Amino acid sequence: MLPTGEIAHRLFDVTSRKGEDALIEELRIGLGYVGVRLDNRRMGLAAVLLHELPAGCSVFPDAGKFAGSNASSLLGSLIEGRDPLKKALGLAAANAVLHTELSEDERDSLSIMQLTPEDRVAMVGLFAPMVPKIEATGAKLTVIERNPARLAVLGKKEEGRILKECTVAVITATTLLNDTLEEVLNGLGNPRHVAILGPSTPLLREIFQGTPIHHLGGAIVRDTGKVMQIISEGGGTPAMRPYLRFINLLVK
Repeated sequence: MLPTGEIAHRLFDVTSRKGEDALIEELRIGLGYVGVRLDNRRMGLAAVLLHELPAGCSVFPDAGKFAGSNASSLLGSLIEGRDPLKKALGLAAANAVLHTELSEDERDSLSIMQLTPEDRVAMVGLFAPMVPKIEATGAKLTVIERNPARLAVLGKKEEGRILKECTVAVITATTLLNDTLEEVLNGLGNPRHVAILGPSTPLLREIFQGTPIHHLGGAIVRDTGKVMQIISEGGGTPAMRPYLRFINLLVK
């Protein structure tokens, strides 16, 4: 059984070493994403879970001081952040440290899964563009979503049954931000394929060793200036897509 926060701690351990000399060049917090660009021009993303933030208006007391500071000032938020936004700062910084020009599989993630009508797919976090593609394969799809504004929220017992019985699990990387990733992984039965997807995904195989995860589907920022602009203007994945490079890493 994986303890809560295990993957985030593994990620912090690696990135705090890799990025010990990295400086923050720019930080943007938008309605859909956080973006962190380092002094080597590498950039990382993490989603903003607006519906899970504490009620009321809040500000960052260190605003205006992030640029030029060491990346470690953000990386610690990955494990010490008390809400999904502070954790997003840490995850975006970690993804910036991990940014690399990987020459890996750029196929659509679903082609790697090779779904059939016999599959039962558990989608943890709604990936709306993927839904019709999955349904077109004949596979049975059930979505587990925490945001009632997007989809009806299932009961815990029903969620547990779906995870236990699925043959394929598609999990949003934002589970790293609300401390539910390990709970989801621990609840799986014996699926033949498990994927973590989304621009927030940390593209590092080693932190997922010993888990049920088979592949990671994430994104590399190709045009940091344009993506920073989109974040500042409140945009999300559809607006950023032309300026990202989506890749897959096989874990096992």
